[in-house]
Amino acid sequence: MTITKKKSGKALATLINPFDQKAEVEFAIPGQASYNPGLYEDNLKKGYELIQRPRKAAGVSAITRQHAKKRMTIWERIAVLTDETPTVLFQNWGKNLDGASLVTAVVKINGRDVALYGHDFTVRAGSMDATNGKKLARLFELAGKRRIPVVGLNDSAGAYVPAGMGGLDGYAEAFTALRKISGVVPSIMCMFGFNAGGGSYLPRQGSFLIQPNDTFFGLTGPGVVKSVLGEDVTPEELGGPSVHSQSGITDFVVKDEVAALKKVRQLLNYLPGNNSELAPHQPTSDPLDRKTWDVDLLLKKAFNSPTGFNTPIDVTIMIQQLCDHGDFLEIQAERARNTITALGRMGGNVVGFVANNSAVSSGQIDIAAAYKNARFIRFCNLYNIPVIFMEDTTGFLPGKEQEHQGIVQAGRAMLDAIIDLRTPRFLVIIRNAFGGAYASYNNYPTGADFVVALPSTRAAVMGPAGIEFVYKKELQEIRAALKSGAQSADWAKEQEALLARRYEEELMNPNEALSLGAVSQIVMPRDLRKVLCENMAFHLRHYTPEPFNSVQREFH
Repeated sequence: MTITKKKSGKALATLINPFDQKAEVEFAIPGQASYNPGLYEDNLKKGYELIQRPRKAAGVSAITRQHAKKRMTIWERIAVLTDETPTVLFQNWGKNLDGASLVTAVVKINGRDVALYGHDFTVRAGSMDATNGKKLARLFELAGKRRIPVVGLNDSAGAYVPAGMGGLDGYAEAFTALRKISGVVPSIMCMFGFNAGGGSYLPRQGSFLIQPNDTFFGLTGPGVVKSVLGEDVTPEELGGPSVHSQSGITDFVVKDEVAALKKVRQLLNYLPGNNSELAPHQPTSDPLDRKTWDVDLLLKKAFNSPTGFNTPIDVTIMIQQLCDHGDFLEIQAERARNTITALGRMGGNVVGFVANNSAVSSGQIDIAAAYKNARFIRFCNLYNIPVIFMEDTTGFLPGKEQEHQGIVQAGRAMLDAIIDLRTPRFLVIIRNAFGGAYASYNNYPTGADFVVALPSTRAAVMGPAGIEFVYKKELQEIRAALKSGAQSADWAKEQEALLARRYEEELMNPNEALSLGAVSQIVMPRDLRKVLCENMAFHLRHYTPEPFNSVQREFH
């Protein structure tokens, strides 16, 4: 920025750099004896300026305003995300820069071809008109045709109001095109800046959504809410990461834009290009038969503690021990932590994990957990990702609030996703596997390929409360003796404790499950990685990745 003076003597700030000297572009041909520009070179110059136009359309002042908001321009975001200069598509800019507020391109990320779009907020606030919609729809069609993933860098105020119905038609065309490739190629959406209306609908059609802090997206902004409902609400309270991460709309919350772009690169490493292939294999130096001693240590410390088999366990420690070099990527980490959904690798193969986390609410499955599981399982099913279920739950969360909000519907959504799952799928029973939670989880009757149990397994129709049904007569006699005064309270307590121990020894263990074939084998905790890696490698060798061709069910 420089300071100049008017005739009045007042200082005036300007963004013009007086030392910026524009070099004249020459179109000479190598080896040419002489260079005398004429009509041909004038046309080349006009074409060159048109090619450069999207990068320069904003101007210094608009870019400065974008930076003042702590946001990058679309071109800076692309530069951070990609390996090399992108191939920009559909350069259809009219006299009013029609379509220039949206950039579409084919780029290289981690050496893979990716179809990318991004709103240019420095031009018309990244708003959409009919030209933008057609341009975006063509990109989605290209991605589906060439079977490559989609990445969206969203930073849009929504439909371009002066365009009238053209803006709405543009969004409708883009909505339709993106829906048609859903389940064909995976897509990752980043939410930058302040997005409203169609700028929120469209990205949530994607497979995964990443939202940095200090950003907003929603059907309407705080101003509209104030004018219509009279409510004062901040952008964060209405549509910030703290809101969307809890509802399940946002899959990843990150610190800033750079972190979001890095998350895109990280996530792509776990995803196949399309629904006809496996996720990329990554050779590993982590031995398949590595002993998982830390799993042994975790369970030893937990179950030998004063609270015994009621001690909570952080299942992410077990997932870390199973994955190559302990590396995994948790999905929706801020939501429903009583269940864990994650992508990792075992023996170089990408694997999805769905695990009850008893460290939170005893691992009970509530509405949020059921929907979180269902959505992740459906994604793995579409894109040929095998799934390992890790069970340690006392059941579905009971209560009036859960019933009123539809726990039956949510549980059914999870069960449906499990039944429909066609990829190799395993079940590891860690400890508790009770009642309907066991029956609706991944098991042999619902289609599991391999079921193992740790020695700590307690599989039964009911947990400790089942003693009231199994030993009903004995308990009645004990309580009658206590009530009549024939026996003391200490005696009654001792007798009930003996029955509880008998219930655990007879029913709350893996013995019956093993004898009925509900469990294939008992695995020592230290051998868990070895057993799972070897069996997963076998199943993947005999699995043919292909699109999901089953009947589309009524519910999803």
